[in-house]
Amino acid sequence: MKSTVVGSFPASESSPSNFKEKLLNSFGSFDPFKQAIKDSVIAQLDAGVDIISDGQVRGDMVSIFTKYIPGMKIEEGNTFVVSKIRKPTREISIDDLKYAKKVMGDYFNGNIPEESGVKGIITGPNTIIHSSRIQGFYKNKEDAIIDLAHCLKHEVDAIAKKVEPVYIQVDEPFLSTGMVEMKTAREAIDIIKEGLEVPLGMHVCGILDSAFKDLAKFNVDILDMEFAGNNVNLGVLEKNASLLSDKKVGFGCVDSSVNEVDDKSDVDELVKKAIDIVGKENLLLDPDCGLRRAPKDVAFEKLKLMNEIKDKYS
Repeated sequence: MKSTVVGSFPASESSPSNFKEKLLNSFGSFDPFKQAIKDSVIAQLDAGVDIISDGQVRGDMVSIFTKYIPGMKIEEGNTFVVSKIRKPTREISIDDLKYAKKVMGDYFNGNIPEESGVKGIITGPNTIIHSSRIQGFYKNKEDAIIDLAHCLKHEVDAIAKKVEPVYIQVDEPFLSTGMVEMKTAREAIDIIKEGLEVPLGMHVCGILDSAFKDLAKFNVDILDMEFAGNNVNLGVLEKNASLLSDKKVGFGCVDSSVNEVDDKSDVDELVKKAIDIVGKENLLLDPDCGLRRAPKDVAFEKLKLMNEIKDKYS
């Protein structure tokens, strides 16, 4: 049994603090988020996380991608679809993931433990389009979702080739809302999955009683869901575990919606039930969702607690 994170971690921009950084800043080359990536990676590793993220430090889950996608624009924090969606103007997350992987390598003196490493994370096409407003070109969201899937496929393939992650995660929280046409959603994920040589995971938070059977049909290797923050999903998993015989379960076992450290006995009991339902060999422990909104010390202690439980049952 391994542990991971959904993605985001508390982060803040830094200012130049020495001559070299000030010189870089004068040329517009200083990266105010590089230290945040390093801090996020080290915090995850210190807490015992096996499969880490880069901390997703550069912004919200939608704009971090859409600002590089032709056909989409951002105004006053909102994303709009204004013309046909095309290939991204640049690789979006590659540099941050490479740096996170370097920090991890340095942490372990070049000997990263087996089945541990970095994972790539993208926000899924269904969630991005349903978080945006269509102003031009598309008459419906479904056509925009498919074009965006083809667009994001470039990023996914680049992550797989240039970063060599443990796996790639697609964040699709909108799939639990009932607002998404599931046939289109599956087609979009199929586009992203096609020819991919690393495992693909999909994170869907929210209550899944009405969506679970549809989600089980998606062509992904890992289905990641929240279980600590609601009292419905564990029962849904127990009733429908046989539908996931070809998948691992990303098991949210600490509550990311509460900015205090979870009760250890509650987390222990939740994980124990998950092991009984799907087997520890099929589990990846993680928080319910990203931890960006939590204070850094609370986020760290949540991850540390999660990994203490993991170690108990591994």
